[in-house]
Amino acid sequence: QLQACGGGLVQAGGSLRLSCAASGSIFAINVMGWYRQAPGKQRELVATVSRDGSANYADSLKGRFTISRDNDKTTLYLQMNNLNPEDTAVYYCNALGYHFSNWGQGTLVTVSS
Repeated sequence: QLQACGGGLVQAGGSLRLSCAASGSIFAINVMGWYRQAPGKQRELVATVSRDGSANYADSLKGRFTISRDNDKTTLYLQMNNLNPEDTAVYYCNALGYHFSNWGQGTLVTVSS
């Protein structure tokens, strides 16, 4: 199971940190990631981090967003800096294993201009 939190309302230029707590078969997770879905748009990749710690980012978000995990790999984070209104979306965490792809419930980020 995945439980995401940390969303909210922030002014343009501000920062937020999202968290996603994983429970259950943590050992079976190969990749964890953040995705987002803006109103009227498809869900898109934000960033992922693999079991070995290697990170992958959407090109448009490199330099502003940072994905990380805690040492026991049970909590995933997304540090978002210099936010702009185009970052407004529901942010979802995902855990990917060989035989599953689990999604959290989503947390809403709203950036005001």
